[in-house]
Amino acid sequence: MRHSCSGRWTGGPVSETTTVAPTGLDAAEVAARVADGRVNVSTDASSRSVWSILRANVFTLFNGIVLAGFGLLLALGHWQDALFGLAAIANAIIGVTQEYRAKRALDRLALLHAPRARVRRDGVEQEIAVGEVVLDDIVVVRAGDQVVADAEVLDATRLEADESLLTGESDPVDKGVGDRLLSGSIVVGGEGVSRVTAVGADAFAAKLTAEAKRFSLVNSELRTSINRILKWITWAIFPIMLIVVNANMQAAGGWEEAIASGEWEDAAVASVAAVIATIPLGLVLMTSIAFAVGALKLSAHQVLVQELPAVEGLARVDVICLDKTGTITSGEVRFDEAHPIGPAQPEGWRAALGWNGRVPDANATARCLADEFDEPDGLEVTGRIEFSSARKWSAVGFRGTAAGTWVVGAPEFVLDDGEPEHRGALRQGATLAATGRRTLLLAHTPDELDAEAADDARLPAGLQPVALLTFREVVRPDAKSTMGYFAKEGITVRVISGDNPLTVAAVAREVGIDSDGFDARALPSDPDELGEVLDRHLVFGRVTPSQKRDMVRALKSRGHTVAMTGDGVNDALAIKDADMGIAMQSGSAATRAVARIVLLDSRFSHMPGVVAEGRRVIANIERVSMLFLSKTAYAISMSVLFGILLWPFPFLPRQLSITDGLTIGIPAFLLALLPNTRRYVPGFLQRSLSFAIPSGLVVAAAIAIVSGHARALGEPEAAVRTACMVTLGLIGLWILVVLSRPFTWIKAAVVAAMFIGLVLVLVVPIAQEFLELVMPDIDTLVDMAIVVPASWLAIEAIGFFHRRRFGTASEIAEPERRRRHHEGG
Repeated sequence: MRHSCSGRWTGGPVSETTTVAPTGLDAAEVAARVADGRVNVSTDASSRSVWSILRANVFTLFNGIVLAGFGLLLALGHWQDALFGLAAIANAIIGVTQEYRAKRALDRLALLHAPRARVRRDGVEQEIAVGEVVLDDIVVVRAGDQVVADAEVLDATRLEADESLLTGESDPVDKGVGDRLLSGSIVVGGEGVSRVTAVGADAFAAKLTAEAKRFSLVNSELRTSINRILKWITWAIFPIMLIVVNANMQAAGGWEEAIASGEWEDAAVASVAAVIATIPLGLVLMTSIAFAVGALKLSAHQVLVQELPAVEGLARVDVICLDKTGTITSGEVRFDEAHPIGPAQPEGWRAALGWNGRVPDANATARCLADEFDEPDGLEVTGRIEFSSARKWSAVGFRGTAAGTWVVGAPEFVLDDGEPEHRGALRQGATLAATGRRTLLLAHTPDELDAEAADDARLPAGLQPVALLTFREVVRPDAKSTMGYFAKEGITVRVISGDNPLTVAAVAREVGIDSDGFDARALPSDPDELGEVLDRHLVFGRVTPSQKRDMVRALKSRGHTVAMTGDGVNDALAIKDADMGIAMQSGSAATRAVARIVLLDSRFSHMPGVVAEGRRVIANIERVSMLFLSKTAYAISMSVLFGILLWPFPFLPRQLSITDGLTIGIPAFLLALLPNTRRYVPGFLQRSLSFAIPSGLVVAAAIAIVSGHARALGEPEAAVRTACMVTLGLIGLWILVVLSRPFTWIKAAVVAAMFIGLVLVLVVPIAQEFLELVMPDIDTLVDMAIVVPASWLAIEAIGFFHRRRFGTASEIAEPERRRRHHEGG
């Protein structure tokens, strides 16, 4: 066996115990370690920590500015103008509550479906929770397991570990006695026994594995775009504060006179109103709530979202790569028939198959043999080579009634088509595979496979075909409708499997994917050439784990957003590298650990709902963001314009609180949770700003015209503010009208309710008194009657050109292109 130099024990946190009995720890030794805290307890969770939720929703720069403004107004006795502070507090409470509810729900699901560790205690092999593993535990690892704690190998049989999650090294590393297994690595071949040397936070890979499991903001266009906007506003807000404060003080007669006369208090109130208006507080809240609610909805359908932004990522997927087994098929494999080759078979061939079906690490296909072939007696194993996804075969040597070496595997990997005596068996195997049945070959050589030969893991020489074995997989009843949904939605599918290409293609045709199977052994290694092959073909067979990862990378390099689904350890590398890794709960622990979404009942039919939920989230957040960013745009524009003109800001904070609530806050909360089937189109930030900035400039210009002319006519400041509030409310509601299209009865009801709310605010006496509303003169009303409809027309024009540029072209042409590509694959 080969050994990696870097795999040898080189130090680090080790246990004090140097020898452990082969039977493992006893109950007293385990209890002593638990009492000492030497347990594999980790503080990392699959979702955000409570502190992270509080920091994101409460302890932010903008909340600090809001709190400072809130405190200033209370200190000045203007509690009526401090309503925005209550709204900000309510936003924070709602955000924390929603995200904490999502965290608890996801943590409960994660705990319920947590991976288990296989340990040996008191001489008995048992499965325990990963968090119950203690220092010096004897852990048994087999292919498909994820290493749960740093350990030293005590015994190994062709043990191979993939450490790419930790080191970036893509090739599996051979592990022998004395080598170190790193927590978080994946066992991809063989089996072994190891002793735990470091647990919990002391483990070598604790930090890296924690980063792989906990909440992250990876590949979230929404969060990235919103954070960019907040960064821009952060840079702009302090200069804007200075401009606004100076303008209001100058409008009050200058700094000295304003301070001497006490007018500075009114200037301070107006300045607070201008600064608070520029902050899109609700946008961050709506985004967090939309992610959390999306994850909660999916959890009700047995879909565990291990990273909240993955809800958004689902909407961006345009290619789904899936393994045949466990997705198109149920994963249930049934033995079909044995097809003997030639007139006579070597003695013991049925016993060899019975042994292969009962070996402890047999896969689902091999286990089917146990039902058909009796348990053998008197077989002495001389050597064994375990099955590998890369080799596509396994071998075992016997003495006794089934003497010689027996190989079970894919016919084209076991036999040589250059040998005339092998060609007939290969042709027969291809014919059987074309019927959709999984086909394996049993071959035999009388030469003995000893331990030394097994260590080399080379295919034995002199093999002769004995029998072809066929297996049937159960196609999921809902697989065809699921594939039909993807085709309709412009999402292309690539079926990649380790099985015979003819078998994979036959199964794919059953679910509506009509494509010849491409043999992955002919795949080019060059990424560009590989991408061209992936463009032309939809079904691939005989794909190795490393090829699956290469295929995902090639698709990503061609601008696709790729989801990869699977259940076996051979899918783990590709799932890790995909934009959206989706694992089946019934699959290996390693695959679930690197996935962002886990289908807890292993039903691939959930995928249409998963994609639809992602699209709902991103489409609604985009619509809501245009509301919030329009407000930010007009607030900044007004602040700068009025600051340059040295005009006082024409609103009280309380008036802005009401208009914000009616035109943005309340409708945004409702719109963010409504159904929305719009397909994802890249360019969220550009689309949002291309509507919000022009709309904001229209609002700012309208307010400037109304307030400027009113002041020129000698209107009192209260009347100017009233005119500006009504103007802002009416134009803001029209922005809501434009963004709510196409109307449903729910959206129409929301918009109508907001218009009614504005009318009530203007006519109810107590509201008039609270908001300090004063009826403007007729000249100002005429100005409003001209400016407001003109602004509506301008907003309509902006909406029309926005839809023409970003709606029709992107939402129709792009899916149509994908549809043609799918049909022409």
